[in-house]
Amino acid sequence: MSKTFHEIPHLRPATPILDRAGTPGELRLISELELEQLADELREELLYFVGLTGGHFGAGLGVIELTVALHYVFNTPDDRLVWDVGHQAYPHKILTGRRGQMHTMRQKHGIAAFPRRTESEYDTFGVGHSSTSISAALGMSIAARAKGEKRKHIAVIGDGALTAGIAFEALNHAADVHADMLVVLNDNDMSISNNVGGMSNYLAKILSSRSYANLREGSKSILSRLPGAWEIARRTEQIAKDILVPGSVFEELGWNYIGPIDGHDLPSLLDNLRQIGELKGPQFLHVITRKGKGFSPAEADPIGYHAISKREPIAAPPPKKSDGPKYSTVFGQWLCDMAAADPRLTGITPAMKEGSDLVAFSARYPERYFDAAIAEQHSVTLAAGMACAGLKPVVAIYSTFLQRAYDQLIHDVALQNLDVLFAIDRAGLVGEDGPTHAGSFDLSYLCCIPNMLIMTPSDENELRRMLSTGYAYAGPAAVRYPRGCGPNATIESGLEPLDIGKGVVRRTGQQVALLVFGAQLAEALLVAEALDATVADMRFVKPLDAALIRELANTHELLVTVEENSIQGGAGSAVALFLSNENLVMPVLHLGLPDRYVEPAKPAEMLAECGLDAAGIEAAVRRRLALVRKICATPRIAIGLK
Repeated sequence: MSKTFHEIPHLRPATPILDRAGTPGELRLISELELEQLADELREELLYFVGLTGGHFGAGLGVIELTVALHYVFNTPDDRLVWDVGHQAYPHKILTGRRGQMHTMRQKHGIAAFPRRTESEYDTFGVGHSSTSISAALGMSIAARAKGEKRKHIAVIGDGALTAGIAFEALNHAADVHADMLVVLNDNDMSISNNVGGMSNYLAKILSSRSYANLREGSKSILSRLPGAWEIARRTEQIAKDILVPGSVFEELGWNYIGPIDGHDLPSLLDNLRQIGELKGPQFLHVITRKGKGFSPAEADPIGYHAISKREPIAAPPPKKSDGPKYSTVFGQWLCDMAAADPRLTGITPAMKEGSDLVAFSARYPERYFDAAIAEQHSVTLAAGMACAGLKPVVAIYSTFLQRAYDQLIHDVALQNLDVLFAIDRAGLVGEDGPTHAGSFDLSYLCCIPNMLIMTPSDENELRRMLSTGYAYAGPAAVRYPRGCGPNATIESGLEPLDIGKGVVRRTGQQVALLVFGAQLAEALLVAEALDATVADMRFVKPLDAALIRELANTHELLVTVEENSIQGGAGSAVALFLSNENLVMPVLHLGLPDRYVEPAKPAEMLAECGLDAAGIEAAVRRRLALVRKICATPRIAIGLK
């Protein structure tokens, strides 16, 4: 019986058995009788570390026993263990040689919050987005077969991740090539927990046994000689399994389904994994776990404890109150207000109701709210279908997740010029979750799509006005906004749109003009005071404010574009292309995210590293302005100009 903890420990717990399991090789030397105590120690250790660093919480607590069993039975890292998403991989990190670094997780120069190939040989595949584990493990299995290598391949996927199409594509393909691999479905949905018990555990033990597999194959050989007999036997077996176990869909896809079993019952896990390890072909093990298992607050509120902030030291002062509301909160309020004004509005999210703040909307307008699960491609094409039939869909999606539906965005929405509004949250850098979750590329991948209207608010009120603008626009529109809070601008209550393609000059100065696309407006205004520069809140990336850019180009020595997006192909690139097409020749400095993945750190540290804080912007402008003046002071013949 595993222990239940009621609070996060402030002091590192005593872990005498876990201390002997620094690697999976050491873990396998521990007596099986000691594993349940080891699981308790691992759970308490995880509570302590996540209390220090913050991060994803409930999923890791739910797979403690499963993680121990997988590393105990299989010969990792030679046997390839592939985790899905990575939220559930913190216990895996502790058991694979990184226990001494766990306090650095989600910090600058620390270990990653997700599995990462360059960090450990036990991290066989880098993840952050959902539903990739089966495809990756299948690719490894096929490669091992081609090279004549004898090793096991195990993919651990959560029930939410199994809603994505890529997971079913991989399941279908693996059965087609008869891959020797195991998929473990970590099912923490409470609605089917009633299937767990003595009978289901007993049936799983039978289904995972070599005897059952041998009997099944032997019977097939004998009965296949009798006309119709094998088909009758197969149907009889299938009917029995349909009645007793819930895995018929996986059987139809060609997998040997085993389960469901209790994912916190270590002896049962060990027995089934050992038996499955002796079987050939695609095996599917269904385990029931409880998200937040062993920590009573998380068991009571698994959604609220999906992730936590790091705990503050006991004597620490209270945290500073944020300046304004979260951008996602502004979006959620706007969505409810616009839904009240227009009955055609529908709200769509790919499993991000809480993160994108559709909670109030889903409660007030349940018949107009659609959670498509972790299925970004389907979400976008679903919106396209709704738009074809006269509805006004709003797709609330994180920037990093919209990448997964790029073809649908182009082919199903923009090519047909359909009336869909994309509310793109978490644009730009997102802090400790790092590059897998950063919205670094949306302006770059949106700018090149015809028919798109693209907007970048600099504060909360602009976000609300731009959402109304995109909603009123007849065609595909996108508003991209950052994670967290705004500068506490006064928010107008109306739903009036902006004039499309019109920027606003926020400060008039000399020589330098800062063209700001988005949330760096506050930093740009600070820089402008130091340099006596002009600041333009451009607001629209597509279409650009052509008249404003011409005016600034004709009245300033240097234009500086500022955006929290990749420097390659973003808003600054659009400005440079416009100047070129207009034959406006002048110096331009582009400031944005560098051409590399920015490692996890605090958001302010990441912005400083990229030169997008006030000090970085000012220093870059001063350097470029000095260079421009030096070139201008040099005789033209001396530098080869005619």
